[in-house]
Amino acid sequence: MRLKKIEYSFDPETLSYKKIETSFFSWFLKSFLPQSAIAIVLGVFIFLAFDYYMDSPEVSELKRKKEELISKYQILSDQLHNSMAELAEIQNHDDNIYRVIFEKSPIPASVRQAGFGGVNKYKKYEGYKTSDLVILNNAKLDKLAKQIVVQSKSFDEIINLVISKEKMLSSIPAIQPIAIKDLRRFGSPFGMRYHPIHHRVMMHKGVDLVAKRGTPIYAAGDGVVIRTQVARRGYGKNVKIDHGFGYVTLYGHMSKILVKEGQKVKRGDVIGLVGSTGTSTGPHLHYEVLIHGNPVNPINYYFNDLSAEEYQKVVSLAQDTTTHT
Repeated sequence: MRLKKIEYSFDPETLSYKKIETSFFSWFLKSFLPQSAIAIVLGVFIFLAFDYYMDSPEVSELKRKKEELISKYQILSDQLHNSMAELAEIQNHDDNIYRVIFEKSPIPASVRQAGFGGVNKYKKYEGYKTSDLVILNNAKLDKLAKQIVVQSKSFDEIINLVISKEKMLSSIPAIQPIAIKDLRRFGSPFGMRYHPIHHRVMMHKGVDLVAKRGTPIYAAGDGVVIRTQVARRGYGKNVKIDHGFGYVTLYGHMSKILVKEGQKVKRGDVIGLVGSTGTSTGPHLHYEVLIHGNPVNPINYYFNDLSAEEYQKVVSLAQDTTTHT
């Protein structure tokens, strides 16, 4: 058993020791308080250290979610990068293949990259540890969305060009109006010639395709009949077709017209029969091709229904003056 410590003080006047009486308050201040203060300080230090190095379950869960979100942002950044690379490849094909085919100028880079300067629209994302990543992804996403809109409009234009080109290819007078099996020989070729009736040198604006009377005459391309004429002289019974895109064809000296003005025709439709009406010396078809009102050599358009051998035969016949009437 530990005895309570008793303290004494020496009195020099009486040359004796006197017992020191200590109150509870004095004892508390002198003995207990210092020890308690040390314990409290030590406890606070331990608590702060524990709080700093050891997270609560709630804090641990928040940190886990934060790391997961950062990981997803990094994956999104990689995906955006890959998407932009794929879009760049599409843009390259658009500018250097599709638009070249249809004779359209490439879309300027200033248009494809427009709309990313000016006011800092990402200011609200600043001030966080992950600000750089968040701002980068938002900038990539905005840029990708803008370029997709531009590319979408370009594809709309290309689709319209394809439709127009398809219609144009169907409209060009690309077949011979007399089947190769029915063609007996060529008459007068395109160009200057000595007219067999007027007996003088004149411009022959088409070609003469000699075939027997009643041979079918075919529309050389899709179009609309803009003239059916019955004349005693000149082209006699003749038909004129507007194919659009500046192309017009004329078919003269028919024995019979099988279409009406305003009628739509398709390439290969029978529009009349070979005859010798008007100023003519025998059954044949006078055939003209005009581009924007100017006559061109029709032989340059005999490519859609002729093989290479047939085309060469036609060229040879057209160049051999001994086959011409």
